[in-house]
Amino acid sequence: MSRLRALRKEKGYTQIKMQLLTGIDQSDYSKIENGKRYLTFEQCQKIAVVLDTSMDYLAGLTDEKKPYPRKK
Repeated sequence: MSRLRALRKEKGYTQIKMQLLTGIDQSDYSKIENGKRYLTFEQCQKIAVVLDTSMDYLAGLTDEKKPYPRKK
């Protein structure tokens, strides 16, 4: 999940900050970043919103970081 780590660092967020913003425990988040645990759909959604990207980018399905237009 190097994309996940790179996006987090781009935003200047720590894993603790990600925990506060997403509700995902820091130790679980660390395991996700290190490839020792998979994201659930809901976790992926939360992370994509916080990091202002798309779930497809996080999954490696596109190289476009920019998120799709979101519903308001």
